[in-house]
Amino acid sequence: MIASNLGQTGLRRRARAANPMAEYDRLPAELRLWLAQAVLPWSARSARRAWSNALRRTGGDPEAARQHLSRIEARQISRP
Repeated sequence: MIASNLGQTGLRRRARAANPMAEYDRLPAELRLWLAQAVLPWSARSARRAWSNALRRTGGDPEAARQHLSRIEARQISRP
């Protein structure tokens, strides 16, 4: 038996499809700066998707996109 921290579970193990740190390293610098001060733990995939949507909505303005992400995060935090 292989020792691990999974305990005894009937769930099958899955290998990760991608390396989360490599995904984070490929994010744009402006987005990584915003993520460094973010309150919620964003995955690289969801942060990239939200960033792309924010840039599209703001006409490509990075500052406005960061503000949009902050509003999204504030809305998530205020949810019951």
